[in-house]
Amino acid sequence: MTKTGPYIQIKFKIMLLKKIQLKTIDYRLILTICFLLFFSSIISAQEVIKDVVAEKPADKASINKQKVDGIIATVGDYIVLDSDIDKGYLEITSQGGSVKDISRCQMLGKLLEDKLYAHQAIQDSIIVSDAEVKSMMDERLAYMMRQTGGDINKIVEFYKKSSVEEFKTYFADILKEQKLSSEMQKKIVDAVEITPEEVRNFFKKIPKDELPTFGAEMEVAQIVVEPKVSDADKQKVKDRLNSIKKDVLEGSSFATKAVLYSQDPGSSPAGGYYKMTRKTPFVKEFKDVAFSLAEGEISDPFETQYGYHIIMVDKIKGQEVELRHILISPTVSETALKDAKERITNIRNKIVNKEISFADAARNESDQKETRANGGTLVNPNTQDTRFELTKMDAALYSQVSNLKDDEVSQPILDTDDKGKKTYKLITVTNRIDEHVADYAKDYTKIKELALKEKQINAIAKWFDSKIKDTYIKIIGEYRDCTFTNNWLKK
Repeated sequence: MTKTGPYIQIKFKIMLLKKIQLKTIDYRLILTICFLLFFSSIISAQEVIKDVVAEKPADKASINKQKVDGIIATVGDYIVLDSDIDKGYLEITSQGGSVKDISRCQMLGKLLEDKLYAHQAIQDSIIVSDAEVKSMMDERLAYMMRQTGGDINKIVEFYKKSSVEEFKTYFADILKEQKLSSEMQKKIVDAVEITPEEVRNFFKKIPKDELPTFGAEMEVAQIVVEPKVSDADKQKVKDRLNSIKKDVLEGSSFATKAVLYSQDPGSSPAGGYYKMTRKTPFVKEFKDVAFSLAEGEISDPFETQYGYHIIMVDKIKGQEVELRHILISPTVSETALKDAKERITNIRNKIVNKEISFADAARNESDQKETRANGGTLVNPNTQDTRFELTKMDAALYSQVSNLKDDEVSQPILDTDDKGKKTYKLITVTNRIDEHVADYAKDYTKIKELALKEKQINAIAKWFDSKIKDTYIKIIGEYRDCTFTNNWLKK
C-alpha cells in the first residue's frame, strides 16, 4: 500500500507547519506552498492514454504503460478519471515542478480534495458567474497563446479536442470547478480568527531550543515627490477615454479596449475585469463611481491617484458589482520631471543640514498619502508590518537601501512603477534588526501569522473530517489500496 504523501494531505501540512516553527526562516514560502501547491486540477474525457510519468516510482496504479481511461473515484456530483492523475502530473511539470516524489495515490488524494471543495461550494450556494469564467478563460488563453506562438490549434491538439469550441467548453468547466474550489477554501480560511491569548499559547508550546530563527531585517522610510502634470496633458487623457467610451457605445468591445489600452496590469489581461463590494480595498473615488452606475452604464472619465479611469458595470448582484475599467495615466513632461528633481533635492539638503528631520519632512513634503502620516515609514505588503527581511526584500528596494549607512539619506531616485508612473524619492534606513531567535514581544506579528496559519490548517482538517462523512464518495479498483490521510474510504 502507498501512503499519501507530504505535499498534499492536510494532516501532514500540520506536521510541516510544526517543523517550520522550529528552525527554518522561510516559513511564509512553505506555508504558501501548503495551501497552493497542486491547486489546478485537470479533467479529461474517456480516452486511451499513455502513462506519461516516466520518473514516477511504480505503484499498483501505474504498472501498465498503456491503459483504458475510466472513472476511478466519485465525490458528490464530481468524478475523477484515471487520466486526471496523468494530466495533473503534466500540469505540474509544465510549470517547472518536479513530480518524482509524488505517487499516483498522493495525486488522487489532492484531486479528491479539489472535488470535495467544489461539491460543497455548490451545496453552500457559492456562485461562480459566467462572466468570471469568461474572464479567467480570456486570461488563461492569452497566456497559453503566448506560449504556443499564437496558435490556438496547438492548444486544442494538446488537450485532444476536435475543435476550438469543444476545447473552450471543456476548459470552461475546468475553470469553473477551480474557482468553486478556491472560493470554498477561502470561505473556510476567512472564517478563522485568532486571539492574542491563542497566539501567546502557541508561542509557549514551542520548546526554547526549537524556536524559529528570523533573518536580518530593516525598517525603511521614504519621501516621494510626484511631477506635476499639466492641465493640457490631463485633458488629452480624458479626451482619449471619452473617445473609447464613444466607440463602445457604438458597438466596440469594452474588454478588448481594456486589453489594448488600459495601463492597469492587474486587470488589463482580463479585459479590465474586477469583482468588488464596498469592503473591497479600492480607493474611495473608484468605489464611489462603481457603485453609482447601473448595469451596462459607462462612467465619464474620473481621476484617482493612479490616473484617469472609465468604468462599465457588467452585473450588480446585491452588494457585489462586476465591472470592467480602463486606466490611462497622463504623460509626464521633461520639464515636470526636472522641477520634481529640484524640489526633492532641496528637501534632501534640508534634512542633511539638520534643518528638519526625515520624518517631519515626509509629513510635510511627501506626495505619497500612504506613508506621509507615519513619517514615510514603509509597510511590508507581504506581512503588513514595517519590517523587511533582507533575503525576501523586493530586488529593486534592496538595491536602493543595501549600501545605505545608518541615518544616511539616499540621493534622489527616479522611480517608475508597474503602471509607468514616474516619481522621485528619497530613502533612508530607520532601523536594523539582526538575525535572531524569535522573541514574542519583538516578533509578535510573525508569530501571530504562524499561529493563524496553524489554526487555519486545523480548521481545514476538521472541515474534511466532517464533510467526508456527509458526502457520497466512492473509490474504485486498485486505488482502494492507497492509504489516505483523509478518510476517503470511510473506514
